Amino acid sequence: MNLQHQYDDAMFDFSRGDFASAIARLRELLTADAAHFDAQLSLGMALYRQGDYAGAIVEGHKAERLKPREQLVHTNLSLFYMKSGDKKTAEHHGLQARIASWRDDKSLPGEKPSGDPDLALARPPAPPVAAPTNFPDMPWKKKPPVVP
Repeated sequence: MNLQHQYDDAMFDFSRGDFASAIARLRELLTADAAHFDAQLSLGMALYRQGDYAGAIVEGHKAERLKPREQLVHTNLSLFYMKSGDKKTAEHHGLQARIASWRDDKSLPGEKPSGDPDLALARPPAPPVAAPTNFPDMPWKKKPPVVP
């Protein structure tokens, strides 16, 4: 079985909520390829979902060593540290995630950020505008003077 199939099987287990199986499969995959970034990132999240925040932090830092400027790595680490009670370190990684998002945005100032429009935030629809009901007959004509 190739690495992609192993990863897909682990993610299937993860999606079903079988985190123990996903963790075992991801660890097996990482034994075969320690540089598999997606597996490393997913292992941290699977440990987090099981409530093992210390383990999630360790695995999150391994992912950080693979891609130190990746936004998702720092977002996850911020979450892991916040849940473990270390707010200061969580805020540090939250800031690193924000910086990474700015670094990845290649749009010019004043332009809409580039990226997938399907991932844009949903905006509430504008309220409907009611058309006026009272129109003057001929506003361009002068009215005759009113005689008392």
